[in-house]
Amino acid sequence: MSTEDARSSARGFRVHSFEAVGATVVECFGRLTYENAPSLKDEVKPLIPERKRIVLDLQGVPQIDSAGLGTVVGLYVSGRTRGCRIEIINASQQVSELFSMTNLLCLFEGAGRPGGRMI
Repeated sequence: MSTEDARSSARGFRVHSFEAVGATVVECFGRLTYENAPSLKDEVKPLIPERKRIVLDLQGVPQIDSAGLGTVVGLYVSGRTRGCRIEIINASQQVSELFSMTNLLCLFEGAGRPGGRMI
């Protein structure tokens, strides 16, 4: 699996990863829901043991449901236990509010600032 490939699900969710200076960036496009969360997990989980920093760019994600939230948090925990920092950038207002409402904002501080880091 090349990190330059774009993966997509039947529901229109796409994931594209690439190497940037000091991090692997994973761009997400579409709604991160129950049907689509496995696409993100399948893309990111294999990267964790090999990377020190993975940035999830959620600019193209208008909505996340509980399964999507669980996937992001699960990736965060997997990364943390393996010495890989998972960061989030460009979260929408809905996504930022969801992290706040579920008291997960402390894991991803600065949520939702366009062009900015969450962690």
